[in-house]
Amino acid sequence: RASPTRQQMKGFEMIIRQRTPADDAEIYDVVKRAFAGMEQASGDEQNLVGRLRKTGGYVPELELVAEDGGRIVGHVMLTTLEIAKTPQLILAPLAVAPERQNRGIGGALIKSGHSAAKKAGFGFSVLVGHPAYYPKFGYRPAALFGLQCAMEIPPECFMVCDLQNSGARLDAELVFPPVFFEQG
Repeated sequence: RASPTRQQMKGFEMIIRQRTPADDAEIYDVVKRAFAGMEQASGDEQNLVGRLRKTGGYVPELELVAEDGGRIVGHVMLTTLEIAKTPQLILAPLAVAPERQNRGIGGALIKSGHSAAKKAGFGFSVLVGHPAYYPKFGYRPAALFGLQCAMEIPPECFMVCDLQNSGARLDAELVFPPVFFEQG
């Protein structure tokens, strides 16, 4: 278990730490509220978190929360999936409480998640996300890595981050695990 880190943000101090089971109700609420009303959201992201914890791809060290004043204000989860017969990561979901968005919390969670993933030896993280946001954190179009997707996803939204800066290519097709499409 990694030790919590304190980060001074604009106007508040935040702690980023590994999730504990006692956090689950607050995480559920933050994720549900963060995705409510989002155009591309499925409305099931809060349940996806629980389903991902029950898969073989769950890595407890890569589920992090941001805490301010004893309250969870953000959450990120990276789980493994197989790409070209090697375990890589998918960042999903990333959520920040609506009233705390645009204050750097999501970025701090991504950076902390990437740091833990690098230490664990993972090579790549993939995601489907906003093309104006994620490139700030090293994500580039998946096609540049030779990664295709079995689903129809706008190419600018399907991205990869080379966590180790290896310059390697994936040259494969990603098939999302069924857990991402279940409901409830």
